[in-house]
Amino acid sequence: MVQSSVLGFPRIGAQRELKKTTEAYWSGKVGKDELFKVGKEIRATNWKLQQAAGVDVIASNDFSYYDQVLDLSLLFNVIPDRYTKYELEPIDVLFAMGRGLQRKATETSKAVDVTALEMVKWFDSNYHYVRPTFSKTTQFKLNGSKPVDEYLEAKELGVETRPVVLGPVSYLFLGKADKDSLDLEPITLLDQILPVYAELLEKLAAAGAKSVQIDEPVLVLDLPQPVQAAFKTAYEFFAAKSGLPEITLATYFGTVIPNIEAVKSAPVAAIHVDLVRAPEQLEGVIAALKPEQKLSVGVIDGRNIWKADAAAASAIAQAAISKLGADRVVVATSSSLLHTPVDLNNEKKLSAEIKDFFSFATQKLDEVVVVAKNVSGEDVSEALAANAASVKARAESSITNDAAVKQRVTEITDKLGRRASPFVERIQEQEKVYKLPLFPTTTIGSFPQTKDIRINRNKFAKGELSPEAYEKFIESEIEKVVRFQEEIDLDVLVHGEPERNDMVQYFGEQLKGFAFTTNGWVQSYGSRYVRPPIIVGDVSRPAPMTVKESVYAQSITTKPMKGMLSGPITILRWSFPRVDVSQKTQALQLGLALRDEVNDLEAAGITVIQVDEPALREGLPLRDGAERQDYYQWAAESFRIATAGVKNTTQIHSHFCYSDLDPNHIKALDADVVSIEFSKKDDPNYIREFSDYPNHAGLGLFDIHSPRIPSKEEFIQKIATILEVYPTEKFWVNPDCGLKTRGWEETKASLTNMVAAAKYYREKYAKKD
Repeated sequence: MVQSSVLGFPRIGAQRELKKTTEAYWSGKVGKDELFKVGKEIRATNWKLQQAAGVDVIASNDFSYYDQVLDLSLLFNVIPDRYTKYELEPIDVLFAMGRGLQRKATETSKAVDVTALEMVKWFDSNYHYVRPTFSKTTQFKLNGSKPVDEYLEAKELGVETRPVVLGPVSYLFLGKADKDSLDLEPITLLDQILPVYAELLEKLAAAGAKSVQIDEPVLVLDLPQPVQAAFKTAYEFFAAKSGLPEITLATYFGTVIPNIEAVKSAPVAAIHVDLVRAPEQLEGVIAALKPEQKLSVGVIDGRNIWKADAAAASAIAQAAISKLGADRVVVATSSSLLHTPVDLNNEKKLSAEIKDFFSFATQKLDEVVVVAKNVSGEDVSEALAANAASVKARAESSITNDAAVKQRVTEITDKLGRRASPFVERIQEQEKVYKLPLFPTTTIGSFPQTKDIRINRNKFAKGELSPEAYEKFIESEIEKVVRFQEEIDLDVLVHGEPERNDMVQYFGEQLKGFAFTTNGWVQSYGSRYVRPPIIVGDVSRPAPMTVKESVYAQSITTKPMKGMLSGPITILRWSFPRVDVSQKTQALQLGLALRDEVNDLEAAGITVIQVDEPALREGLPLRDGAERQDYYQWAAESFRIATAGVKNTTQIHSHFCYSDLDPNHIKALDADVVSIEFSKKDDPNYIREFSDYPNHAGLGLFDIHSPRIPSKEEFIQKIATILEVYPTEKFWVNPDCGLKTRGWEETKASLTNMVAAAKYYREKYAKKD
């Protein structure tokens, strides 16, 4: 019989239990015992759920209180010295590395002030991992036993699991050198880290684990030769050790064929590949297998929420079986289900028609089991018939098609995506209009989403607050934000976005072609969860979405007020996109819808408009080639379509964060001003990459995911580092990102210090003149 396998399950809890308890722990409302108790309950629920569904191979060590890569850094003692000097408990070291920590001394503890490690996107997903940071003084050792503990925890519940851990080559390649060791290539540390991996595998074997899943997702990237060679070194090292568990080498999010020699050389029991994202690799992978190796075929999508086509998935699995035999094939999810909501059964407001289109993590368990049973020859005809009916109904649904939108896309011309004049001419006109000082200050958009805001939004959604009362409440919140910004003398203001639940969901709710969940939460990073909208049909904008609030905010101040929009690529990538039309088509539809909004904002007197594209890099195909070059073109085109229909004097801003950005890619957008997350980069080379960016830019000066408050002197030093290579006349002063997750006290203090630092430099450069 063909086995079924799930590579990982969401760890947030069906009702976001992990978020609630983690944030309560951070605020001191619960202790670590309660935090650990909730984590244990979530793990037990997940394992039992998979066991009850009939999944044969269930993952353990897929749980984390913050991030699975950060867990590995803690486990292997990859902890920069700045986090070890405070004598923190391991869980607090984990959180300090993930989000920073700043607290005053008490009778029982030292004062702590430490920034977070860099956080970046996990491949092309909207999940963020904390980048491992290595130094020449890093001493690898086992710093605990989390994978072993969780394996034994499951075993006590009667659930046999396969522990999962990120592999040594991926872990090193995804990391970076610390600021004291910038010439260090992390992959050169392979020989030092392999014995620690082996020690962990030995402990898992001693605990009874028969097999382990070692994830090497970097196999789907363009890898330099030393990294390709590292796979042979690593897995031959493990093969030489007797008594270790069998290894399933797992890849996902793309094809391994360009790195197939590295896969061939790996003496492992099984290989897992993602046949949802790259079905074309099947034949090449089969040809590379050794006679005794198994193949895990990822045929159930771990990244999207559309119900699987069970017949199509079965056909792919059957193709593998025809070459290898049933005993050498495992039917699996394409990747961990971390990227999908927990349970569709928690959705009570979706229409029956639309709900039938979807499959969340819990439902995907049934899908993978049904496919495994089907290719094993078991009778699952009833399930297959129901699935086929659902797939057919979605393909034929009138919800997906809008002839007017399709026609508008066909009418797009090159002229539609070009500003009337080049930047060098626009900026001269803009300087005359806005008369901004040197080092202009601004924020990225959102201000703290207080408990009062959330309560009133929920009351309005439930009909307990009238539209008139809610509008007055929102206007009062906008006025608080505007007055505060005026008080600290920011130069370009924002309205604070109190009316917005999320930077994508808010727009999706006002665009035609979207569906929404009430409990479809997915982890983005740490305790930050999002409910991605779902693109179910052609997209258009029935009415203005942001004009009313922006116009009100501008009416109560004489300073420039930014209109705030999310860009087409960000709305696309932070939603669950359609799979029946190309992402290019969806992006162009969104660009046209946003163009209508941008033009309406300008007509209403909002002449500074920010269209955020933090997901721009996330959408980039993982490998270089024609597909990537094509993406560069249509992603930039969709942004320019949204923004190019305005006058020269209207200043277009954009924002980018938590990705390895390419200045050339950003240049193609032709935004007048861009703001870029920078506070955790610690790399002067990154500044140099942007030093010749032709338009204006602000490199973010403080980490908005951390509660710590930078001092004025810290801001001054940060700016000094930037100005060593960045032109003063082009530099804007701003935070890393929006401030919605921060408290008002820390927001006020941080922004006040930031503005003071900008004024320090204005005075300094005025004296030079």
